[in-house]
Amino acid sequence: MENLPSSLVVEILTRLNDSSDLARCRVVSNTLNAASFEVRSLTLLCSMSRYLKSRSPETKHLITPFKTVLKELVHRSHNLESVSLGVDRSLGGISFDDVEDESDDLHLTDFNFIQDWLPSLSHSIKSLSVSDFWVQSCWRRSQALSLISSTCRGLVQLVVRNAWLSVDGLCLMPTLTNLTLEFVRLDDEDLNMINTCFPNLTQLNLIGVGGLKEPKINLSHLKNCEWSVSNAPLSLIISAPSLVDFNLKCIKPRLIFLEAPSLSNFNLSLENTDELVLKNCGNIQCLQLAVEYLSSDFLLSMFPRCVAVERLSLDFVRRTRRVQVDQMGEFGLDILLNYFPSIRYLSLGSGAWRVMESSFRIKSLENGVGMKTLRELVAHIVVLDIEFSLAFIFSVLDKCTQLRDISLLIHGDVDPRVAGNLISTCRSKFSGVRWRWGIWKEGIMNTWVSDGI
Repeated sequence: MENLPSSLVVEILTRLNDSSDLARCRVVSNTLNAASFEVRSLTLLCSMSRYLKSRSPETKHLITPFKTVLKELVHRSHNLESVSLGVDRSLGGISFDDVEDESDDLHLTDFNFIQDWLPSLSHSIKSLSVSDFWVQSCWRRSQALSLISSTCRGLVQLVVRNAWLSVDGLCLMPTLTNLTLEFVRLDDEDLNMINTCFPNLTQLNLIGVGGLKEPKINLSHLKNCEWSVSNAPLSLIISAPSLVDFNLKCIKPRLIFLEAPSLSNFNLSLENTDELVLKNCGNIQCLQLAVEYLSSDFLLSMFPRCVAVERLSLDFVRRTRRVQVDQMGEFGLDILLNYFPSIRYLSLGSGAWRVMESSFRIKSLENGVGMKTLRELVAHIVVLDIEFSLAFIFSVLDKCTQLRDISLLIHGDVDPRVAGNLISTCRSKFSGVRWRWGIWKEGIMNTWVSDGI
């Protein structure tokens, strides 16, 4: 190490997973000591082991406070561009019953703590990530956002997790392009301050953000967005002309309004809604839907005719008692493919496959334009009646004349002899098809047992 160029030594130290190791490096040699002050990135994580030792009467006097370690590292580093600090995810399992005091030694979004070290980085910092300790932070309202926005005028990326954040005093941050708020209580019911103060966001991730009532996203530069919403908001309104990738998961909003003319990839997980309005969303090419099935009319009315969709993944979740057998029979594979006439790739979850099979019991598949474009099919199936399952699969292959790649995942509880019989019959009947076989089961990762045979 003594013979390496100083720039290379700095690069090596910058890549340390735990910046507390910098202190150890400093006592090894003069070269490492000098280089340690030139690192551009700090990552400091409080582990479960460190937390327990800091609480134990036998060892707590041996542990330097976590906040002290961070402040010393920052004050001795001159060119920091990135700082990431937080508690290990394992500490998320600690409940209030496990904590006997009201300490704030790991309250990392505490205004006074951040004020002690962040201003010294205002000229250099580009990326900041703070993952707080929820047991200490959830009942302490933090003004951290106002301090960060007024101090770090050149910040590009900001991540905050497990905190209660106020937006009082939030300042304009024109350089911020990437914002992630995860498991945060946010005092911005309609997201007005987020839209106003962070106008140039290109990536926005809102995961489990509480405190929202009628949130609106109105960001002209936004390209990528992931939004996971509870059942609290009454409506979601998104206007984003540059949005390309959108992953939305929500529970029972009355209204979802989306205007995104550039949207290409849309992943929607939805438990019921009164109204879904898509305006100028005709360029969606990849669509993933996990929705509550009520009827074919309701489902298809959620989307205008999506002629541009080439890849569709569909599953039905939480099927309600309102769904009758005759309603399920309305929605066959032929109807689905004709509604999305350009589909080349189709993936059906177990709920969607079951609906398609039920429709086939009532009426056979009909020819249509959409049946001629499908080339690849992935399906999660439960074989209750092998003869009927085979009849449905064969009918699909007869109608979908371009279909050459089929991946079937059979439920793990299906008798292996039945599954084996289905596999061998399919292979012999349609030898020109590239078959792929696997096993699926709730809560377990899919297992592939053959590939392209």
